Amino acid sequence: MEITGHIVEKLNDPTGIIVGDRYEFFLNIEVPEDDELYSENGVLLKVIYAVEDQGSRIALYQFIERATNEVLDFALEDEEEELVNEYCKQHIE
Repeated sequence: MEITGHIVEKLNDPTGIIVGDRYEFFLNIEVPEDDELYSENGVLLKVIYAVEDQGSRIALYQFIERATNEVLDFALEDEEEELVNEYCKQHIE
């Protein structure tokens, strides 16, 4: 999996319930054809990234098929999760 670009937006919490800041990332990813996650339509990774006093982390993520917006039931492998975490940390607004 390779991250080729992104869109990020800081989420607003009008209630003030959430501690810290939350960012919504849509990561453009390339997946090799021999990977079970591969789709001809392309795949996005939606990430909710939490930034708190204790540090930053991936709060939630979903793989989404680009053409249909269908949520795909896959999980990140440990090294992929580290890659995504570092990428998001470096690209916070």
